[in-house]
Amino acid sequence: MTERFRAGSRVRTRRVDPPHHTRLPRYARGAVGTIVESQGLHPLPDDRSRDLPCEPMPVYTVRFAAGDLFAEGEHAVTVDIWETHLTSIDDDADEGVKTHER
Repeated sequence: MTERFRAGSRVRTRRVDPPHHTRLPRYARGAVGTIVESQGLHPLPDDRSRDLPCEPMPVYTVRFAAGDLFAEGEHAVTVDIWETHLTSIDDDADEGVKTHER
């Protein structure tokens, strides 16, 4: 699998609340961030925890403004997120989703 995003890409995390384990933190769901770097290919723990086949997929370090996640804070928060939990900001624009930068 090839990596879809590069450092500097603006992404949005998916708004999901699955009935099973997920490595996407609740506080980061639906948030807009910036790809910092790739962490390589790793199996998705969401699938592994349910004994599903899990081919390695890209994982990225994504930086978020703390104020966007927690409504306060002037620092940045980084989270390692599997590609399946990310969409491009360009995808948002195609779907008519409003995005804003702080």
